[in-house]
Amino acid sequence: MQKDVVIQELKKRGCRITKQRRMLLEVILENECSCCKEIYYNASRLDPGIGSATVYRMVNLLEEIGAISRRNMYKIVRNPDCKDESVCTIELDDNTVQKLSRDNFNNVVLAGLKACGYIDNQEIERMFVNSCDFKH
Repeated sequence: MQKDVVIQELKKRGCRITKQRRMLLEVILENECSCCKEIYYNASRLDPGIGSATVYRMVNLLEEIGAISRRNMYKIVRNPDCKDESVCTIELDDNTVQKLSRDNFNNVVLAGLKACGYIDNQEIERMFVNSCDFKH
């Protein structure tokens, strides 16, 4: 959606188009942000007074009107020159390391979803993984 169309849709929903909302919209449209924190970081360079809650509210509003989709915002990008076939590395408490290829990772998740009763015969269409240090 173009900026003007988004602004008109926000107005239809009774939203005031503040300076911060306009700036956030520009940040989102002009940058390939992968998460709300990245949007906040880019926006705070332009307006140090902006709060993270403002960013999250704006992202939610834009999702509600269909201007953005988190499915499209969050991507796992792989360097085509990368020789490492592992998309997932798991470190266990006995210091062993398991590296899984994309297909093996998909199979492990699919088997786990079935074993836990989350799915029956469905197949995984897409999977979004947040990057973080997991501590159990």
